[in-house]
This record gives sequence, C-alpha cells and structure tokens, in this order.
Amino acid sequence: MTEMRRTLLWVVFSMSLVLLWDAWNKHNGHPSMFGPPPVTAPASTGPVPAKASGSQATPSGAVPAAGVAATPGSVPVHALPATDAVALSQKIDITTDVVKATVDTAGGSVVRLELLKQVDHVDHDKNVVLFDESSSRLYKAQTGLIAAQGGASLPNHLTVFTLLPGDRTLKDGQDNLAVTLESPEIGGVKLRKTYTFQRGSYVVAVKHEVVNESTAPVTPQVYFQFLRDGNAPAGESSFYFTFTGPAIYTDAAKFKKVDFKTIEKRGPNDKPDHDTAADNGWIAMVQHYFASAWLLGVTTDDKRPREFFTRKVDTNQYAVGMIVPLGELAPGATQTLDARLFAGPQEEDKLSQLAPGLELVKDYGWLTILSKPLFWLLTQLHKLIGNWGWAIVGLVVLLKIAFYWLNATAYRSMAKMKAVGPRVAEMRERLKDKPQQMQQEMMRIYREEKVNPLGGCLPIFVQMPFFIALYWVLLASVEMRNAPWIGWITDLSAKDPYFILPLLMTATSLLQTWLNPTPADPMQAKMMWIMPLLFSVMFFVFPAGLVLYWLTNNILSIAQQYAINKQLGVLGK
Repeated sequence: MTEMRRTLLWVVFSMSLVLLWDAWNKHNGHPSMFGPPPVTAPASTGPVPAKASGSQATPSGAVPAAGVAATPGSVPVHALPATDAVALSQKIDITTDVVKATVDTAGGSVVRLELLKQVDHVDHDKNVVLFDESSSRLYKAQTGLIAAQGGASLPNHLTVFTLLPGDRTLKDGQDNLAVTLESPEIGGVKLRKTYTFQRGSYVVAVKHEVVNESTAPVTPQVYFQFLRDGNAPAGESSFYFTFTGPAIYTDAAKFKKVDFKTIEKRGPNDKPDHDTAADNGWIAMVQHYFASAWLLGVTTDDKRPREFFTRKVDTNQYAVGMIVPLGELAPGATQTLDARLFAGPQEEDKLSQLAPGLELVKDYGWLTILSKPLFWLLTQLHKLIGNWGWAIVGLVVLLKIAFYWLNATAYRSMAKMKAVGPRVAEMRERLKDKPQQMQQEMMRIYREEKVNPLGGCLPIFVQMPFFIALYWVLLASVEMRNAPWIGWITDLSAKDPYFILPLLMTATSLLQTWLNPTPADPMQAKMMWIMPLLFSVMFFVFPAGLVLYWLTNNILSIAQQYAINKQLGVLGK
C-alpha cells in the first residue's frame, strides 16, 4: 500500500513538472508540447471569398462563371473587387448605453464592437473591444446573399451599401435605435439590412429584406458568418487554458467546439467534424469571458433549414457560418428574414434565455454537470452577500460542511498514520534488507492499529471533482471580471498585485504538509515539502478569485485536521 501511495505521488509530481515546464515555454513564446505552433498575425484584414462546408479557400477575387452552379454555401460571389469596395465604403459609429459599434457600408458588416461596461484587462483605461479590424486583430460579423443555383451575383458582404438617414446614438428616454443600409440592385435583387440596437442589451435584431426587382424568379440564400484570426485574446495567461474558436449548436449534436487547428488541418475533401445541416441551431465564436452568436428569429429559434460550415479563409483567418435558403422569390416580391446578433459577456442566466444551449459557450470543461449547480449556488450567495469574493468564501464553507464527515474520516486516517509513523520507521530500518518480511510486518502494524493506508486518499478523491468543477466556475465566470473583494483585491479575475494571497496559500500548504504523516522514505519526505512550493508558483499568476478559493479551502482543511490530530494526541509528532 505504501508503495502504491509513493508511486501515485511521483506520478502527480512528474506530471506537475511537465505542465509547469510546458507553461513556462508558452509564457516565453516557445511552442507548447500539447498544442499547435503559435499562429502568426493576420496576413490581411480584408475578407476573402471561400467555399464553405469545410473546403479550402478559393483564390482571392475568384468569381464563378455565370450559369455555373456553385457548391452549396459558396460564400460569397462579389460584384466589386475588394479594393474597390473598401475605397468606396465608409464606417459608421453607433452608440448605445452598453456598446459602441462600427458598421462598414462595405457589406453592412459589424467590424468593430466596443463593450462600454467591460474594462480591458491589459489597459484599464480602455474598454474591451470584441469585434475589431486592425493591424493586430481581425474579428467581425458578416451577412449577405448567395444564389442557390449559381448564376448572377447577389448583394453580399463585399457589396457597398447605402446608409439611410437616421439617428446614430441612443438618446435618453429612447429604448431602441434602428440603423438601415440598402444595397444597389445586383443580379436583379436588392438587399436591405436593418440593425436594431436595444438599451441595456448586447443583442442586436438584424432584419434582412430581400427584394426581387427582376422579371424572373430568384432563389436567394442568406448567409451569416463570423470571420476571425486564430490568435488568443490579448492578456491571456499561459498557465491555464481557455478555449478560443468557433462553436456550432444543433438539437441533435448539441454544443460542438471546433479548434482553429482542426480547421487548419482539414483537407479539401475531408468532412467537418460537426453537423452541416439542420432545421435548428446557431453558430458562435467563443473566447474567454466573451462570445458572439448568430441566432435566427426575433425571440426564439426560427425552425427552418440551414447549412453550417467552418473554413479556412486565408493565412490565420477562419470563418464559421450558416446559410439559410429563402425559397423561390417571384418577380416584384419581398421576403424578410429576422435574426439576432449577440456579442458580449458570457452571462450564463441571460444566455440561456436567448437560445437553447447558448449558455454552453461558457466553458466549464468536462465537469459541466457539476459546475452549473455550483455556479447557481454561487450566484445565490452573491445575491445574499453582495460581494463575489465573500460569495466564494461562503461557497467553499458550504462544500466543506457538506463533506465534513468524509474529510473527518480522511484526516482521522492520516492522524493514525502519523501516530504509527515512528514504529513503521523503526521497523523499516530494522528490516531494510528483508523487503518481503518488511511488508508483512507493516501490514501487521496497520491491522493492530486499525489503520487503512488509503483511508486518507479515497475520501479526498471522491470530492475532488466538486472542487475541480468550482475551479472552472471561477475561471470561466465573467462576473469575476473587475469584481472587488477587500482592500487591495479590486479584480477577482486578475492576479493579486501584491502576491499576498499566493504567499498565504504557500504558507497554508506547508502547514498542511506538517500536519500530514511524514513518509518513512527520506527522499519521499523531502518531496512532500518541495511539492507545495512548486505548485505555489502557479498561484502567483492565477486570478485572485481562484487563489482565494484554494486558500479558504486550505484554511478550513487545516482547522479540521488540527482538531482531529489534537484529539488523537498526534500533534507535532
């Protein structure tokens, strides 16, 4: 049993060293041993036409010949070269109480979105910019039309639209602000887009009005897509992983994340590893704390056929999108398609009300089944206490109460191990040349003293999933951003500026080691003291909320273990 525990400790220690070394490499700009090499900055910021359904990009400016049927989802066929569209376009700023959006008349795309209520982690004098089209970042929301059966071009995200007159700023007492853009007639079809911003909301209603001004029927399709570079958001830590990339949701396959590296490796004939067609669902682009999503319908999902795609557009440029057929449109007829664009923080309660499964963009890892109820309990404590830091402390206290008797069993077993430690050490020295007899004698001592060598491990393993789930709750919850606790802790999602919490965490970890039974093996005993110091390195760069959670857990564990050791008379042995 002792050998099993020693082996387990060495496995944990070795893996910790590997993970620390890998994190240090990433922190210094070297490739990770577990991931793709770092991607380079975008080669260009302009949109590049590409085939959908997981195929590789077509050459920039490629235009299918008239009358040739395009692959379903060929996005887009454009009427003007990209350079001409950029030269003729203008960027329009729209301001509400929570966002400042920039719409480019080239395609009527949302090319910049500043979140006025979210402070940037890197520069606290600035706000978070989610969508962006700059030299260092590419991330925007696009829509347009494609013909179902090929043929003439239709208005798309490279067509230059005309901005219709109207307000650009949400005024006091005004709840909604509508901005309308109209395309020229292309291929006999005109497209009118209306963005309706709402006070206090990160959801924008987007109406597409398609008018057939030709003398023949047309079968247009509306596409929605996000175009983004493959770089992680600025300021992300190298010591813990959060997902950045596309996501697709359908009722059948549920929530599916798609790594940029998976799209990069996909061949022209490879089938995407996500649903490509359904009559429900949505697309999203996800990053730590924030997300964007295209949703069909005004308030709920509009049940109609749609096609999903992910694709590589250009060097370090990727897209996720969906295509919605409108059916045949008679000459002179108009058809409307309503959608919603969500772009903002991952506030779980609000996301779940927008669309089925949308709250899953908040990444809880593989313990979502435990993380969701823990987050609910955390929010209830916050409503009662009014401070996220004290809510974290309260939640850890409740967990320790729930596992009190389980922990007591573990600590009592460790205390007994500590009590028989001197006898075991003497016996090991006496029988060091007789390993078989040593094991027999050790088991005899354990039986006499009613000690289970694994009794201190099993109860801890049972509750570990709950504490790992809580770890992910605190790491993923945008509510921790800019949330103060006390004094010097003004942001629970940022590291402790004075490293007070990590130092206390290190001290409590060493105190726990002192309370635990000392291994008979001198080398193993030394490692028991070194391991807390090595683990503490990570806590110096972890968010303060996570360190507070571990520190609270340590303090409560020490208190319970101290009481049991004192009760059994093994304190200080």
